[in-house]
Amino acid sequence: MPAVTILDTLLLGHDDDRKVERITEALDAMSPKGRLAAVRGMSKATMIRLWSLFEDVNEVDADFFVPSSIDPLVEVIHHGKNSLPAYNFFQKRFCRADDDSDDLYGYNHQDNAWITGPGYYVAHASEENDPTRISPYLIDYTRAPPKKVDAWPEIISNKAKLGRFVYAGMKDYMRGISEHVSVGKAVRGGKETENYFMLCREDREDG
Repeated sequence: MPAVTILDTLLLGHDDDRKVERITEALDAMSPKGRLAAVRGMSKATMIRLWSLFEDVNEVDADFFVPSSIDPLVEVIHHGKNSLPAYNFFQKRFCRADDDSDDLYGYNHQDNAWITGPGYYVAHASEENDPTRISPYLIDYTRAPPKKVDAWPEIISNKAKLGRFVYAGMKDYMRGISEHVSVGKAVRGGKETENYFMLCREDREDG
């Protein structure tokens, strides 16, 4: 069975106590290329279902996005697909901060960045008293990183260019699906949106 249909089969199959575990196990068992193909083949309906199924299941943290073995200010790429009508494919590129915090710095690598800007963010644990909190970890576009990987584009405000319509005031809340795969949902201006996306981490040895 092709990788792009495995997840839909597990999601649409009969409900039982192991549905969530089967999805995680299936993704973990795939090759890097198969796992990426599965993520890129997901529909918005699948993303919504995964967001719901994995609430309070696999909490993610900084080590999920940038493994602790990676040095500060060294890039780790997560390939993404969003639920928007166009410009579906992108990358979120992360690095670990070079200070005592557990923050991650990053930006969005995509074809239309020349129009929207790079979309810089700081990823961090969410505050329990944050009224917008819908998961324990978020990618926060309301904060700009003080540093970046040398090869990354210039850090500019998310209110510059057309970024004010894309990134300004946005927080992406994340839930873990498997060792490499996560699902996110966007909150903008304190309100949940219907915009979802998937990320698939590329291990540096995978190339």
